[in-house]
Amino acid sequence: MKIIDNDLFKRLCERADDDPRRRVHHLLHDAHDEPVQRMLIAVQPGTYFRPHRHSDPPKWELMLVLKGAAAWLAFDDAGTVTARHEAGAHRGAKGLEYPEGLWHALVCLSPDTVLFECKQGPFAPTAAADFAPWSPAEDDPRAGDTVRWMLRAQPGETFAG
Repeated sequence: MKIIDNDLFKRLCERADDDPRRRVHHLLHDAHDEPVQRMLIAVQPGTYFRPHRHSDPPKWELMLVLKGAAAWLAFDDAGTVTARHEAGAHRGAKGLEYPEGLWHALVCLSPDTVLFECKQGPFAPTAAADFAPWSPAEDDPRAGDTVRWMLRAQPGETFAG
């Protein structure tokens, strides 16, 4: 049995606060080859989820906010925001499910946010072709500018960094 409680959230958020990427993953599944991948992700403001999709192989992705708040952005092939959805533990929306192949990213809206992610397995690292070519890599100096833009980006806007 695996217990998911506030003590676990606190430990994960503290680790995320100390992590250079501003996030940590806590796997709930036992192996990368399991058909269903389940994890908690603790995120802090400033973390950069590079816009990506899951097309090779095609996979859906379910994310729920258990603590804090986040915004999910969907993009077209040119990098224009097609949708923005905010969700949080104390908001009307609690999460969303992305369909296969949709360009998307997440931005943290409040400190000590904890997400639950569920997606089809087995685990496969995101292929280079599934990172949006119009988005900076995680180690690119423009990544911070992208996060700041995503905090306020609305449908119809395109990142110009």
